Amino acid sequence: MRHVAVATVFLLAAGAAAALPAPWVDFDHTAPPDSVRDYAGFQARVFHEGRVFIAGQPSEDAVRELPDRGVTVVVNLRTPGEMENRERVPFDEAAVLAELDVEYVWIPLGGDDHPYTPAAVATFADALARHPGPVLLHCTVAWRASHLWAAYLVEYQGFDVADAYARGEAMGIGKSPFARFLDRDLRLIEAD
Repeated sequence: MRHVAVATVFLLAAGAAAALPAPWVDFDHTAPPDSVRDYAGFQARVFHEGRVFIAGQPSEDAVRELPDRGVTVVVNLRTPGEMENRERVPFDEAAVLAELDVEYVWIPLGGDDHPYTPAAVATFADALARHPGPVLLHCTVAWRASHLWAAYLVEYQGFDVADAYARGEAMGIGKSPFARFLDRDLRLIEAD
């Protein structure tokens, strides 16, 4: 797993240094994200925005079905500790995807060792630029994936921050702990 982590750091650095132009992901920006009901084997619901699927951790069977659905790249946001825990992920996702000839892009996010950065968004955009077909973006339960997707919408799709965040909320970002403590709906605004 160390060689994958090193490759990930290289991809993050390369993505930040010379990002490819990200293709427009065509979808109805006025409609809420589609919830996909016929994808079995995911830890959480699967959402569909154009050619991008935002989901929780897929089972091995779900991963093996991805090529039949046209998916040519899987972007995983889970940390090394999460992916090495065979009680939670009982298969080697990278190895199965290599066997299926599906590209695996690992952008571990979470904790001090794997911070949320603009480079992570750029690496995701680079994966989209290389793969014009369906893309799976996942984490454990689609929380980090919906956050990354919302950031991508702002940086590469021209969304305003509040609109992108609202799309993320529809997929699983959920109400912030601060808003829950206050039992209020809070508005996100971008500072000048």
